[in-house]
Amino acid sequence: MDAVPALDEPLKKVLGPATAKVMAEHLGLHTVGDLLHHYPRRYEERGQLTHLADLPMDEHVTVVAQVADARLHTFASSRAPRGKGQRLEVTITDGSGRLQLVFFGAGVHKPHKELLPGTRAMFAGKVSVFNRRLQLAHPAYELLRADSEEAVESWAGALIPLYPATAKLESWKIGKAIQTVLPSAQEAADPLPETLREGRGLVPLPEALLKIHRPHTKADIDQARARLKWDEAFVLQVALARRRHADAQLPAVPRRPKPDGILAVFDDRLPFTLTEGQRKVSKEIFADLATDHPMHRLLQGEVGSGKTLVALRAMLAVVDAGGQAAMLAPTEVLAQQHHRSVTEMMGELAEGGMLGGAENATKVVLLTGSMGAAARRQALLDLATGEAGIVIGTHALIEDKVQFHDLGLVVVDEQHRFGVEQRDALRGKGKQPPHLLVMTATPIPRTVAMTVFGDLETSVLDQLPAGRSPIASHVVPAADKPHFLARAWERVREEVGKGHQAYVVCPRIGDEEDGAKAKKKSPEDEAEKRPPLAVLDIAEQLARGPLAGLRVEVLHGRMQPDDKDAVMRRFAAGEADVLVATTVIEVGVNVPNATVMVIMDADRFGVSQLHQLRGRVGRGSAPGLCLLVTEMPEASAARQRLNAVASTLDGFELSRIDLEQRREGDVLGQAQSGTRSSLRMLAVIDDEEVIAEAREEATRIVAADPDLERLPALRTALDALLDEEREQYLEKG
Repeated sequence: MDAVPALDEPLKKVLGPATAKVMAEHLGLHTVGDLLHHYPRRYEERGQLTHLADLPMDEHVTVVAQVADARLHTFASSRAPRGKGQRLEVTITDGSGRLQLVFFGAGVHKPHKELLPGTRAMFAGKVSVFNRRLQLAHPAYELLRADSEEAVESWAGALIPLYPATAKLESWKIGKAIQTVLPSAQEAADPLPETLREGRGLVPLPEALLKIHRPHTKADIDQARARLKWDEAFVLQVALARRRHADAQLPAVPRRPKPDGILAVFDDRLPFTLTEGQRKVSKEIFADLATDHPMHRLLQGEVGSGKTLVALRAMLAVVDAGGQAAMLAPTEVLAQQHHRSVTEMMGELAEGGMLGGAENATKVVLLTGSMGAAARRQALLDLATGEAGIVIGTHALIEDKVQFHDLGLVVVDEQHRFGVEQRDALRGKGKQPPHLLVMTATPIPRTVAMTVFGDLETSVLDQLPAGRSPIASHVVPAADKPHFLARAWERVREEVGKGHQAYVVCPRIGDEEDGAKAKKKSPEDEAEKRPPLAVLDIAEQLARGPLAGLRVEVLHGRMQPDDKDAVMRRFAAGEADVLVATTVIEVGVNVPNATVMVIMDADRFGVSQLHQLRGRVGRGSAPGLCLLVTEMPEASAARQRLNAVASTLDGFELSRIDLEQRREGDVLGQAQSGTRSSLRMLAVIDDEEVIAEAREEATRIVAADPDLERLPALRTALDALLDEEREQYLEKG
């Protein structure tokens, strides 16, 4: 027998360059090990035919069926004028439905000989409609003969695995390639410690790989899946546990607020009482800040739950203890907005060193990339001398020139937009590692938090502060019911008539640079027949049409920073009635007088993003209204998604819906700088128990053996997960 290829052997040596190239380019598979971990999507049972009745349109499908009849027609065409054109029509059935296959020209000879009535085969192709009947044109097929030795060998067992495939490589070709490398599964090093594996009744890894690719019974598949899910959950949780363990070994300066310091004065002046949730979360944060190793905490909060206030109290506690606090925001608009709201909340406590400043006051400085040289120099000086206790800025804070006197706390807002390098660069500016508080307004289901942010302790704010008004949300089907859209603009006029303000959000800016891009339509746009609506076009149409006479302003990401800030200030001051904007207003923008938001082409936004946007209204005493405008038909998935957003204000519920619709490949995809999700078997939402148990086991194992010296196979699996590309995988949240 030939030598068994090693798991790290490149596929081109084993399968040949052409097949290996397709696998690398279309499936991201490069080595024998990668291919063994390309698991079947589902299985066909011999004798149980797949349902032709529910074939999806326009998708590549694989069906197992029996030929009912085959007819060869000749016809005349421009290529074969004397009636010599040939068309083979084959009808296949699976008991539930029938499907027509067609072959043309020279392509009819082989199937005409092979696809005789009664023959069973696997067929793969793209489902289309011809004469109102479903058909596959020129499908690839593989005969299932019970008699020939080879066929019996290759389809041994009752279950035929169907693999995630591409138009360039059908499922059974992938299956044959896997059969070629399957003997290598014996070489797979098992990452699970034996005690853990036996304690949980899991099969060894080589056996799991054999059973997933060549199951004889459904029990084989269940055993293999249970084992492979554990691998994924466990290796990932070990990586996170090691990170938590390493962070816990670092020294940090404990930061405890003074009983009569700036925090106490600030709390006394608050015009309202903290919610129960804010008190509980603050207590967790203060307990962490008082320890001598760095806090690493994720603060999740519903839109408008008062996260900024909780973060500000943590920053004031650190200032009390003689340290400095930095807040990192993803955009200039958001940094300026935070700076404004923090200085407003602090009042004279933010005027340290100035006349009229309170006795305990400190300086709050803003640092962004577009500041003038003089203002920037002054801000840098205030940071270096310690004059400024609090700095709020964009990634400009991370630059080499920025020096802190004594950085004690880093608050990162909207975590999913920052990579770990940025977080670490800012943390590196402390004399000792500073404490870290990460905030996100996109509620994350617990399972995802454990998987993506597993190196952080989690606090959740799920109560809205008193005085926040409810938000009513409605879907406006512009194509089916144009009068609904007309009514939406009337509602905007009514709100403005009552002295309130409105947002109109569009997916695109619409200036020339954008227009050039819009011409090269993406496949989705082709399908939807027009580019997404643009801020500049809509603003003009509204100002001339349904909102004529109102003060309409525009805000988008390509405006000059000063212009953006000026627009936001005018809107906040009530000098503009309607702000037509892109998603730059998605986070942190706080204008309590804005009561209505109209989101154009709402189907072009994700569920979490719509929830974020909606949170910009209803921030004052008047109730909020959010109108989701769409041209998508009622039965479409996009409309169902919008109906879900309209039906609940619970961000955690919506994030589950979002995840179920998008699958977590995206969630972890974001977490991985765009590399393919490492989760092939584990479904983050469904496998909550496995993830929680794996986390416990991982924490226990890492505590006993942080360097995994006694578990070399687990170290190898970790290195594979955290290869160069995924080095920072865990943190690209």
